[in-house]
Amino acid sequence: MAIEHARARALPKPWGVLDRRPWSDANHDGGAIGEIWYERPDNAAADPSLLLKLLFTSQPLSIQVHPGDAFARSMGLPNGKTEAWYVLSAAPDAKIALGLKRPLTPQQLREAVEDGSIADLVVWRAVSADDVIFVPAGTIHAIGAGLVIAELQQRSDATFRLFDHGRQRTLHIESAIAVANAGPADFQVRPEQLTAERTLLVSSPHFVFERIDLAPDSAWCLEAERETWLLVLSGRAIAGPFDLVTGDAIFAQSDRVDIHAGPTGMVGLGAYTGGGPVSHLLQRVGQLGAIDGDAPQPAQTPIVLPRAENVTATSKPMDLSR
Repeated sequence: MAIEHARARALPKPWGVLDRRPWSDANHDGGAIGEIWYERPDNAAADPSLLLKLLFTSQPLSIQVHPGDAFARSMGLPNGKTEAWYVLSAAPDAKIALGLKRPLTPQQLREAVEDGSIADLVVWRAVSADDVIFVPAGTIHAIGAGLVIAELQQRSDATFRLFDHGRQRTLHIESAIAVANAGPADFQVRPEQLTAERTLLVSSPHFVFERIDLAPDSAWCLEAERETWLLVLSGRAIAGPFDLVTGDAIFAQSDRVDIHAGPTGMVGLGAYTGGGPVSHLLQRVGQLGAIDGDAPQPAQTPIVLPRAENVTATSKPMDLSR
């Protein structure tokens, strides 16, 4: 049983930003921060299955692909990396890339990586705040400049780069070819309203991602049967013993979390391990402690499954940062 105030760990990146408000006002020696990882506060605690993070981009990130579970395990890693993005803010010209304009054979993909033409073959799409993108393992993808993104992923650093915008870092050509679905990808994600407070963003075998909107001065019970994360996007709330504001997160597992939304309410992102949405995840609590809201009804979920993967490992990633 656990209810913990997550530790926010900032990671310097050359493509990061100096001003991370309202998500963080911590000063890191004036350096650019590209990622904030939410972690359990006790270093001795078991690693969670999921990693929730914020990304801040002032430059485009590398074009890359992640392996699925089978390929990752053939390399000695515990699991692969499927991820989902929720766009928090976007500059007017901000874009993300997902998939290729046309299918490529392994040899064509190798040639495109070697001569750099892969940069012209990825499909870029403009994005704006509140957009949701699902990135199954094997999907070639990239994140452009001018974005703040909340990313949920399987906890893994397995990344194979195909193009790096002149940064001179190692490319992982053979491994990328082995795991990539070298063709078009599906941008379409259809969020679905589960209850008045819960919007299902993505449901996959690995995780469920939701947006949670709590009314001002309302009280709730969060049933964290599975590994569960809650990140505050706006407003304020007291969750268990913790006072949460924008950019704060909690981790809970096998426990119940009492949540009291502040006078302006609370908007957040909820994430938990897969198996489909939990119908009773969030229940409203009356003044006398009784449940006074209707129980959430099961809904048809926008499940998107990764395509089949090649399970023959050819090389290991050397530099796993974005």
